[in-house]
Amino acid sequence: MTENGHPSPHTPAPDGTDQARATRPKQTPLEQMGGTTGLVYMALPIVAFVVANSSFGLTYAICIAVGVAVAISVLRLVRKEPLQPALSGLFGVAVASFVAWKTGSAKGFFLTGIWSNAALAALFLISLLVRRPLAGIVWGALNGSGTAWLRDKPARRAYDIATLTLVGVFAARCAVWQWLYAEDRTGWLAIARILMGYPLLALAFLSVLWAGRRATQRLKMLSAQQPATSS
Repeated sequence: MTENGHPSPHTPAPDGTDQARATRPKQTPLEQMGGTTGLVYMALPIVAFVVANSSFGLTYAICIAVGVAVAISVLRLVRKEPLQPALSGLFGVAVASFVAWKTGSAKGFFLTGIWSNAALAALFLISLLVRRPLAGIVWGALNGSGTAWLRDKPARRAYDIATLTLVGVFAARCAVWQWLYAEDRTGWLAIARILMGYPLLALAFLSVLWAGRRATQRLKMLSAQQPATSS
């Protein structure tokens, strides 16, 4: 409160707006991707591509898949839903469709998924080898906790486990999808792409949450053990 009786610019609003803003829960990565609805949106272009390819051929399948992805983006925009997941999905479908068109094969639609998961598995594995587990780096960047956990072995070990879990997810995707690709089983590729997509990643994300909580508890405990410094 200032001397003239007016509220200070740093005084919390009487209606509790500042407190509500501070206590408002952050969105989880799954919520940022659109939640359960986002999972359905992710599957629709893939299903449309496979069904259209079996009925009308590759060219029509590409057009229909891209059309469905565009329609989802427009629908999200009209409903004022998070647009970033839809745009990411549209970009992914466009790139996958381009690869399918260049290879002249429907199974080429799934090549980018195989390549990207192979690259992610290698990247996360390398981060373990250089003792900078990427699960912790990414999680710290997302929630603003930073990388103080790197100085604590138990906390780093927790993120090692989470990172190794993600390596397993990416490697499993790559192995299964590559085998189905080599066997020319486009329909099963679509099913595997959906089932091993967000659902499997959500399960792996539980290990990241566990590691994050463990690291936070460790840092709080170490901070409490430090002797208070005199001012």
